[in-house]
Amino acid sequence: MAKQNVILFGIDSLWSDHMSCYGYDRLTTPHIDKFATQGVLFENTFSAHIPTTPAYASMLTGMDCFSTDVVALRHRGGLTEDVTTLPEILRGEGYETVCVGFTGNPSSRGFDEYVNFRAWGSWDERPLHKAELLNEVTLPELERLAAGDKPFFLFLRHMDPHAPYLPPPPYDSMFYSKDPCDPSKTSMEPVKAFKPFRDFHLSWMPPGITDADFVVAQYDGEIAYMDACIQRLLSRVDELGLSDNTLIVINGDHGETLDEHDCYFDHHGIYECTLKVPLAMRLPGRLPKGVRVKGYNQHKDLTPTILELLDIETDIAFDGRSLIPMVEGKSHTHESEFYITECTWMRKHGWRTPEWKLIVALEPDFHFKPEVELYNLIQDPGETTNLADQEPEMVALLRGRMEAYIAKREKEVGHTNPMYTNLNWHGRKNYDGPFKSSEDAYNNMHIGSASQAARLQAGNKKVEGTVEEKAKDD
Repeated sequence: MAKQNVILFGIDSLWSDHMSCYGYDRLTTPHIDKFATQGVLFENTFSAHIPTTPAYASMLTGMDCFSTDVVALRHRGGLTEDVTTLPEILRGEGYETVCVGFTGNPSSRGFDEYVNFRAWGSWDERPLHKAELLNEVTLPELERLAAGDKPFFLFLRHMDPHAPYLPPPPYDSMFYSKDPCDPSKTSMEPVKAFKPFRDFHLSWMPPGITDADFVVAQYDGEIAYMDACIQRLLSRVDELGLSDNTLIVINGDHGETLDEHDCYFDHHGIYECTLKVPLAMRLPGRLPKGVRVKGYNQHKDLTPTILELLDIETDIAFDGRSLIPMVEGKSHTHESEFYITECTWMRKHGWRTPEWKLIVALEPDFHFKPEVELYNLIQDPGETTNLADQEPEMVALLRGRMEAYIAKREKEVGHTNPMYTNLNWHGRKNYDGPFKSSEDAYNNMHIGSASQAARLQAGNKKVEGTVEEKAKDD
């Protein structure tokens, strides 16, 4: 039997709660909704390691942050040689591997070919056609791969739900018909007052904006626009006769904080809005149709799942486990409580159970948040009331579980938790080591423009033909 192809949509900053197939009241993802009915949708997929770099490291290796040694957005050095990436495994099985939109990141190691597209811009450059530009470079690759004599792995990193949110018409007004600069509105005042991100946010928002609901509507518009562009790729897969022999996976690297938790329009913090990501997959004849799986799973489970569906055996001892037993009803869930980390703009870790979430700061953060946060996820799903002071026994219990797990994993991998050793995670050349106070963090962390954000994402690596390249010349 011919080997199945793999297409993996890795979508940046897509909070599953803002997708209609996950119950959102706006119809943001009609095409992905239909795709999910043709295969399997996982209702409780979590990004345990925030943000992009550690999330994809886990997704593309089947390992957690202890094994990948990656926890920071601006990870220094390459991915450890102690782990093997999915494209490396598939290349060894005769696959041709292509990566679109993720050149230069440590977590994208091992592809045969890297293709780039423009994914950044400012208000003056609106609208941005991120997904169409991805399609422009992807469709020729897909057609070339389809005409070849090898099975292929095509990885696509979509950037549409990632700020700047500047979707083209009609998506820019699909969910908002008011005046974004209404003088009676004040919800943008905290955004404008937050110095570290203020210049970046205002570089791609309407001058004089007052209503944060407009920005949320633009985020939703980006999702709807991307959804339509994804359908163009799915249609081309059908036209090329690839559908029956291609595993297609839609996954997100992390969610997005919109107007929650004072972490505006970004993806830092380890709140639910950042941890919850979509996962859906289709493989006719192998995966059932219209199945929704409720069990807990994480990024580390994806690679073992893909390999099982491809009937590829390996002697790698993954940290994750295949999700197929859950799909077949032989297992109900994977770990229901787990370790969570973040090194984007704050260095924090924590422990999440179905009922509780503990967040512990490893150094002062630029939001001046308390060192310890505790939330009851059943009674307070929006995580608005910190119970750390009222529930010291629960804090101690969860901290004990977290520290016991850390000690166990450190012993298994033979090195210290990377959350404890990545002390220059912030990437500030003029500041060495952890921040000594929230004031230090507030005064030293700053994004000045979309170009600077692109430069931070690229990790100061030259990426030709993209805004990342342009940013280095600014």
